[in-house]
This record gives sequence, structure tokens and C-alpha cells, in this order.
Amino acid sequence: MKASAKFIDQGQSDFFPVLRKKVNHYFKDNQITRYGNREMIIKSVVLITVYLGTYLAVLLLSVNPWFLLPLAILMGVTQAGIGMSVMHDALHGSYSSNPIINRWVGYSTYFVGGNPFVWKIQHNVFHHTYTNVHGLDEDIKTKIVLRLSHHASLRWIHRYQYIYAFFLYGFNTLFFTISDFIKLLNYHRMGMIKRQKSALWVELAKLIFTKLLYIFFLVVLPIWVTPLFWWQVLIGVLAMHIVSGYILTLIFQMAHIVEGVDQPLPNAEGDIDNAWAIHQLDTTANFARNNRLLNWYVGGLNFQIEHHLFPNICHVHYPKISRIVEQTAKEFQLRYQVMPTFVQGLQSHIIMLRSLGHPHHPVNA
Repeated sequence: MKASAKFIDQGQSDFFPVLRKKVNHYFKDNQITRYGNREMIIKSVVLITVYLGTYLAVLLLSVNPWFLLPLAILMGVTQAGIGMSVMHDALHGSYSSNPIINRWVGYSTYFVGGNPFVWKIQHNVFHHTYTNVHGLDEDIKTKIVLRLSHHASLRWIHRYQYIYAFFLYGFNTLFFTISDFIKLLNYHRMGMIKRQKSALWVELAKLIFTKLLYIFFLVVLPIWVTPLFWWQVLIGVLAMHIVSGYILTLIFQMAHIVEGVDQPLPNAEGDIDNAWAIHQLDTTANFARNNRLLNWYVGGLNFQIEHHLFPNICHVHYPKISRIVEQTAKEFQLRYQVMPTFVQGLQSHIIMLRSLGHPHHPVNA
């Protein structure tokens, strides 16, 4: 498999030019910015304040250690919220029209134990360009015991992945500590670091420094300034990461690893016979669009179709423009997949995991 592929629009579809024009008119006619607004700022302040406030409470409260466990869980909930609702938009450049603000807000990636440079390559470049394409989209890369593409090798253990996957999801953010180093070295070999106008030693130095800083604040400092034993601190850190990792991974998976979405492969020449925008419709699904609490918390990630088509638009606008996208897709007789509720989306994900783990359960090609 090549490190890239090319989209070939044989039909010369007018879908995306027409859609883009409609969306641009929406912002112009309503005289609003496509970037973050007051709602976005308030959300950011609330999530970051709760996260840091809870962390300070753990450091300063002299209570039974078991009473601190709910605080660690709350940190995990807000950590995931920051990742979905604050960090995500900033790293896409849609949080603000000011690149400096986007860069600084994007540093909130460190709150979830990640690295903004690595995230941008993995997510913005590979996932958003080659959504659900085996060998190119790292979000569906098979991880030995998890098979997320029907083009990947099938092992006997995969038939049970629809059960144990939900246990493994909780360790995703904790795995960032190691996986970011592996990914950075891989991106260096692929020439991606140079394309981003940086150097391996620069990004490696940043990675080492920020990981050590993260471990210091999350592990060393609590052991140092509180009466907690080291193992009690580690239990709290593990609880926080399991909660945040579970939430983050599940929300992202429910947009692409569900029934009805495609997992196309490039042909022998490395071409994908489709327009890029239509490819996004075919490989992505929305869920629970009318759930206002979910919309607020997950940062519009339940509007993944709109996000993949317009990653440079802040997620606070997705509920409005989703109607435009859906109507335009219908006009061009294109697929627009929506699962009405969160539960339906979850059920579809479980069914897809089971299908991908069973040789006699076909899934969409």
C-alpha cells in the first residue's frame, strides 16, 4: 500500500462546489463568523476550569483517598470534553480566525496526554484525507486484537472483539504516552515531519519534555504534596485515563465503524474512483443530532459528516449547516447516513465490530 492515494472524480460531480456555495451564503446572509463564538469560549472556560479545579482539589483536599476517586473520574470526563470540544477545533484551525489563538488553544492537547504535532499528522492529514481507507487512515489500523477494517487480516480472537473492545477503548489515551514516539518516528521515515517544515530532533525534544512534564504534574506532584501513597495516585490516574479514553474512542468510532459506511481501497495505480467530498459522505455517519447535551459535550463529533466536509468551520455551527448538507446530498441523490439516537449509533457500532470479527458476516466494501 502506498503512503498516499489520489481521488479521481470520473463523473465531475458538482456536489461539493454547490454545497460550499450554499454554506458560504449561510454565513454571509446571517452575518456570522464560521469560527468560534461566545458559546465556544464559554464552553472552553467551563471545561478547562473544571479540569484544573478538580486537579487542584485532589492536591489540596485532606479527605479519605476513596473520596478522591470520583474527582479522578470527573477529571476524565472533562479531559475527554477538552479533547473533543476545545483541542479538536483548535488543531483544525477552526477555533479562531487567529492562527496564534488556535496554536495556544491547541496546546490543550497536552491535557489529554497527547501531542499536537503528532495529532495533526495522524488526524488532519491521514484520517481526514483518506477516511476509512485501509493502510492510510490510521484510525482504522488493526491493532492485533482489534480489527477495524475488513481488508485487514482476520484472527480467531477478532470474533470476540465486539465484547472486549469496550475494555480496550479505555486505555487509548494512556497509550498516547508510548504511541506518540512510535508515530513520530514513522512520520519521520515517511518524510511527513519535513513536509510540516520541522525536524525530527525538534519534535522529539518537545515530545520528551512535554511527556515528562505531564507525568510530573499527574503523578510526581500528587505523590510529593499529598499524603497519598504512590499506588493510590496511580489508581486515580488510571481511572481518569480509562474514563477519558473510553469516551474519546467510542465517540470517534461511532462515526466511521458502523453499518452502512464504506471502506474503499485504492486501485493498482493508487487511485480512488470517487470525488473526495462524496467519499466523506460514503465513509461517515452522524448520530443523535437532536441531543443538545451531547452536541455540547462532544464538540459536534456526532456531526462527523459536516466536520469531514468542513473541518475549518467551528463545530458550534454544525447543527445549522447539517440541514443544508443533508438537503444538498438528497438533491444529488447521495448517501447521508444519520442514526437518530446515541443508543442506535452504539448498537450499529457493536454490530459492525461483530461483523468485522466474523468471516461469515459480510460488511460494506
